[in-house]
Amino acid sequence: MHIRREKHLITSFVVFSFLFIASCKSTTEVDKNERSAYEIPTNILRNLVIDTVQVSNITNSIKFNGIVDFNTDKVANIFPLVSGNVQNVFVKQGDYVTAGQILGKIKSAEVAAYNAALKTAEENVKLNKVLLTRTEDMAKSGLASQVDVTTAKANYEQALAAKTAAEKVLKINGDNKDGEYLIKSPIDGFVVQKNITNGMSIRVDNSNSLFTISDLHDVWVQANVYEANINKVHEGDEVSVTTLTDPDKVYKGKIDKLMSILDPTNRVMKMRVVLPNPGYELKPQMFASVTVNNDLSKQAISIPNSALVFDHSQYYVIVYNSPKDVKIRAVEVISINGKKAYIKSGLTPGEHIIGAQPILIYAALNS
Repeated sequence: MHIRREKHLITSFVVFSFLFIASCKSTTEVDKNERSAYEIPTNILRNLVIDTVQVSNITNSIKFNGIVDFNTDKVANIFPLVSGNVQNVFVKQGDYVTAGQILGKIKSAEVAAYNAALKTAEENVKLNKVLLTRTEDMAKSGLASQVDVTTAKANYEQALAAKTAAEKVLKINGDNKDGEYLIKSPIDGFVVQKNITNGMSIRVDNSNSLFTISDLHDVWVQANVYEANINKVHEGDEVSVTTLTDPDKVYKGKIDKLMSILDPTNRVMKMRVVLPNPGYELKPQMFASVTVNNDLSKQAISIPNSALVFDHSQYYVIVYNSPKDVKIRAVEVISINGKKAYIKSGLTPGEHIIGAQPILIYAALNS
């Protein structure tokens, strides 16, 4: 009796175990079927970006800290040519001015003396013209000799030369005949520095400029290159520049100049980039980040950086064959340069991947 009962229990246990295993197997198969049956929803598919895996040259990027500066080839520093007292300043720092525009006015004893010298020279010309005419008339009547005529002509020519010299001196010093020195802008540009105020006294030996005018149609970006990176940058290399003001906007340029000496204090070499500045968005003293791109002449599989998903210390991409056939695949990344990622393994050229916002589908496939 007991033996039959034990056999019955053993038989029941075996049957139960078989049913449990079959049930688990069936559930696993259902899960697999449900997961493989995932289809990208129409609303997501409509905005999906599909990219093709390509092979391209590996580009290495090095970033440097820099600062936006004036293009000193297009800067005018205006120094005082005469001493005097400032009567009026007509512009403020940041104003745009044109060539020949009056920036300020100085009352100057020197300019008054230049005016007096010109007036004396003009009167002397008139007097010697009269004397020459009279001497020539007298010579016709026999009352003056030819020597007298020659002397009168020489005096007149000397008076003309003195008048011309006085005019040039006055022109150099502002060409104003009211005893004032007018400060004028020599170029079109912005007033980037202003070291003058109403009522101040100025001298010609002042080492500070009164105004600094800069044409900001293009600017310099000066960056520091440390010794370890000197051999990695070259004149003519393409660069990308961003600023703290608008980190998403990229300005394209090339290295214009590499200085031949190192700063002895911080052991850096200066690198200069010239950038066009339409709209005057780049302003002097802005902090900038300069990225130098070097082609390494090596090729690798490349995809958009936006196609990568980083999860559990591993990079993944979503391989796309059709809306019903998308798969997660692990990839090994060589490097990431800006918007491009270089892949060592995991992808084949010509395959299609989801190139933007793959995280939505990645999460759905993992759910």
